[in-house]
Amino acid sequence: MNTSVVEASPVAAAPDLAGLEPVEKIKRRWPMFLGGALTLLMVAGLARELFDAGLVGLSRAAPTNPLFYLAFAIYYLGPPTFDYVIFRRLWRIPLAGMAALHKKRISNEVLFGYTGEAYFYAWARQRTQMVAAPFGAVKDVTILSAIAGNAMTLAVVAIALPLGISLLTAVQQKAVLGSIAVIVGTSVPFMLFSKRVFSLPRGTLWWIFGVHCVRILTGSIFIAIAWHFAMPEVALGTWLFLAAGRLLAWRLPLVPNKELVFATFAIMVIGQGAALSDLMALIAALTLLSHVVLIAGFGLHALIKRIR
Repeated sequence: MNTSVVEASPVAAAPDLAGLEPVEKIKRRWPMFLGGALTLLMVAGLARELFDAGLVGLSRAAPTNPLFYLAFAIYYLGPPTFDYVIFRRLWRIPLAGMAALHKKRISNEVLFGYTGEAYFYAWARQRTQMVAAPFGAVKDVTILSAIAGNAMTLAVVAIALPLGISLLTAVQQKAVLGSIAVIVGTSVPFMLFSKRVFSLPRGTLWWIFGVHCVRILTGSIFIAIAWHFAMPEVALGTWLFLAAGRLLAWRLPLVPNKELVFATFAIMVIGQGAALSDLMALIAALTLLSHVVLIAGFGLHALIKRIR
């Protein structure tokens, strides 16, 4: 009687052990589920943006100069390309990693801030044979991107604000000055406690910071060049000045309507309000269309790869 009980006990325990396997698989596959969910949200967000205002922007008269589209393409491809340079050095990621970095950028712009970092972290976790501990590197690169943006903004403020502050209203001037204080206040703690915040070596951190600064500078230059080829009657130097103002407007945290502030500033500088509004709408629509084309291309490539 006792022998039969002892012999039966391993058989009875087997279903319990087997029941744990799906849970373990879910734990291992959570990066895949998270990446898939964020991709679906990106598709939904792009569809909403496209049918909300994107098609209106695409209906604007497009520039005929091909150099406009070349400058825009360099401007558009800049952020993920510089990110690839960084993670190529950190992780030796293959060229296929560019797709994940493009999705990271699209997610941040279409959904909300730092969802792209969540997607890219999930992508890296799926490749633990290539990336042993991705969280620290993704965290450091993200923080340094924000610090570089703040540093470049403060540099722009030092150059442009004395020339353009008279164009702003008293309320806008207070918002700008308050925003500068917030930028400085949010950057200083990371510098003071850098040993506790960052996980990468100091030399690598400075290199990443430099790459981010070059990325921001390159983006500002090429968007100014694209504007110039779209409206050649405005001098390139004026567009570069406006690109600096755009960088400033987008980084100031206490300014409620950044697009309106920049548009007001730009119209004051060059006039031609209707033409400038059309150009800004076209740039936004082309950016959105590029997002849609890339997401569709990545999805088609993944489908073909899975079929094969």
